[in-house]
Amino acid sequence: MTEMTSLERTALYKSLGNPLRRRILEYLGRHGEANSTVLARELGESSGTTSYHLRKLAEQRLIEEIPEKSGGRERWWRALPFSHTTPDPATMSPEEYAAAEHLALLKIEVDTELYRRAHREYRGPEGWAQVQRHGSWMTREEMLAFMRDYQELLSRYGHTREEAPEGARPVSFRFYAVPDGVGEWNGEPTGP
Repeated sequence: MTEMTSLERTALYKSLGNPLRRRILEYLGRHGEANSTVLARELGESSGTTSYHLRKLAEQRLIEEIPEKSGGRERWWRALPFSHTTPDPATMSPEEYAAAEHLALLKIEVDTELYRRAHREYRGPEGWAQVQRHGSWMTREEMLAFMRDYQELLSRYGHTREEAPEGARPVSFRFYAVPDGVGEWNGEPTGP
């Protein structure tokens, strides 16, 4: 995706923060494709409502029409690959920041439930569900290099839905890194 303006990012955050649009994207991510009628049935909405939200998601290049399946008034859709890094909050307009903050709070709820599920479904070090917590001493540069390597690993081992080998399942990963607060820890400063 090309560089976005503040207005485009604000619209994106608002769109991703819309509960029905999030459910549509989740459905397309799991099932690969759908039309407004299928989504209406599966999500308990009217086809007019799902059709409207599909068009809005397409405007933001989050989904695309499948021309070979679409015909007449029936339009089929699929999700597009998407990656976005939120900019420094200090560079955001107040409206963009508010929309990004709202979306972040929604993501925290989803991530918290995924964390709980990972604990409930953990079946040992060779199971599908894995939970790990680590701590280390790093410089800022080392932490940023670690983050780049982490993203490279996801790219190396991950697959698109269409290219996934037999037996592959969708897997959710969450990563965050945060330095301990300013103060003393083992007699060493922990702040910036």
